[in-house]
Amino acid sequence: MAVARTCAVALVGVEGVVVEVQADLEPGVAAFSLVGLADKSLSESRDRVRAAVINSGAEWPQKKLTVGLSPAAVPKCGSGFDLAVACAVLAAAERIDPRAIADLMMVGELALDGRVRPVRGVLPAVLTAVDAGYRQVVVPEQAAAEASLVPDVSVLGVRSLRQLIALLADEPVPEEPSAGGQPGEPGRPRAALGPGWGYPQPAGLYCAAGGGQAVPDLADVSGQRLARRALEVAAAGRHHLLFKGPPGAGKTMLAERLPGLLPPLTHQESLEVTAVHSMSGSLPAGRPLIDRPPYCAPHHSASMASLVGGGTGVPRPGAMSLAHHGVLFIDEAAEMNNQVLDALRQPLESGHVVVARAAGAMRMPARVLLVLAANPCPCGRHGSPAGECECLPATVRRYRARLSGPLLDRIDLRVLVEPVSRAELVASGGGGESTAVVAERVLAARERAAARYGGAPWSANGEVPGHELRSRWAPPPGALDRAEQDMDRGLLTARGLDRVLRVAWTVADLAGHDRPTAEDVDAALELRTGVRRGAGVAGSLP
Repeated sequence: MAVARTCAVALVGVEGVVVEVQADLEPGVAAFSLVGLADKSLSESRDRVRAAVINSGAEWPQKKLTVGLSPAAVPKCGSGFDLAVACAVLAAAERIDPRAIADLMMVGELALDGRVRPVRGVLPAVLTAVDAGYRQVVVPEQAAAEASLVPDVSVLGVRSLRQLIALLADEPVPEEPSAGGQPGEPGRPRAALGPGWGYPQPAGLYCAAGGGQAVPDLADVSGQRLARRALEVAAAGRHHLLFKGPPGAGKTMLAERLPGLLPPLTHQESLEVTAVHSMSGSLPAGRPLIDRPPYCAPHHSASMASLVGGGTGVPRPGAMSLAHHGVLFIDEAAEMNNQVLDALRQPLESGHVVVARAAGAMRMPARVLLVLAANPCPCGRHGSPAGECECLPATVRRYRARLSGPLLDRIDLRVLVEPVSRAELVASGGGGESTAVVAERVLAARERAAARYGGAPWSANGEVPGHELRSRWAPPPGALDRAEQDMDRGLLTARGLDRVLRVAWTVADLAGHDRPTAEDVDAALELRTGVRRGAGVAGSLP
């Protein structure tokens, strides 16, 4: 009897469990058993591994073969275990030294001819292995740049099982065609085992905003003083935002320019965002790291699973997780299914999504900056100066009720976006402040907030619990008088008062104030209620 061991990772969402892959050979009728709660795609690896081993020039053992995946109670799915299973079988058959694979983590799918193909979730798999103490990983060459984003780990990117066998057996390494099969391209592995084993950092970084294209400029927006101010405040404090107004007023145009105002992601945030996109299979080839806040705009007809995550079998990340540390924009929000829209309420507070299915529970990060856009009525012309709306009053009420009170209470900023007049359009000529200018102020405000909160678990005003703001960072006496009066009149809830205080701190950070003043609180109330204090109505939300 011969037993060999190596390591793989089972993923549920972006969280993983290290799986020990054991291969045992015993005398008896030739058979191949795979045990350890494997799904259909993993059970099929028996045929893929056998064909890949034979077509790689190695001999398949003609004995009773049992491959165990431990811990057996953890569900395992996908083809990413192929490489680990093949190496464990070859080590049990003494084709390679079992000691050479004992401390390796392997992930990759095998083609029938022995090529190693990329799979989803390489980055979270490597992160899991490093947390468990593994320092050497083997991945497909196309995913080596993604795996090398994890610090303190050596990465070997291989093109075929043939190359890996030669490396582990200390034999001459054969050259293989690249993934595209172009003749004459270098076919050596991208690294070698032993000291100095590693993969160079990629030269280019993936810019998530616009898929690597130019970021839309805020200078393109004409007029819209209050809406532009709301964008700046939302970016500086990570405050959720609602744009409400008629079609063609510029709601979508404004929302698309919000990601460009956000500061670049930190290295830890980049790894978190990249891990989610790796799990969803949306990372572009050659651009493994997302270093800009992502922007996700699902259609208003999106299902619950596509928005918050889920699906049949093993749950998949939804749009809310794909927009982690970025912007989730829902246009025509009042047209979305009520239950789907209300599913956002809990993740907006907790910063993560938990989806439970029969195959297991998935916990995905979902700390997003939510932007909603809605028309005032089904035809979009209610409240228009031209008075062209033909919707019945009951129809207008039902339409507005689609945005539930509990959801709206979690929206810090609610701004009426009115159509730009011809005079404003001609006068401005797109000459407003650019994205770069506003982004500098946003970054300065973020730095002031981060310095104030120090080692606290939050760095932006929109994330600070209300009781912390009231106790440790309370505004001067009298600054909250008008907000408290609104609460006494029932215009604000307790949660709403906390959110006004958060916005007031952001307004103060943008203005360079050490503590929010009464004027800062009034500005926060205007951005939440649409009423300008001391100057009448600045645009009350219909």
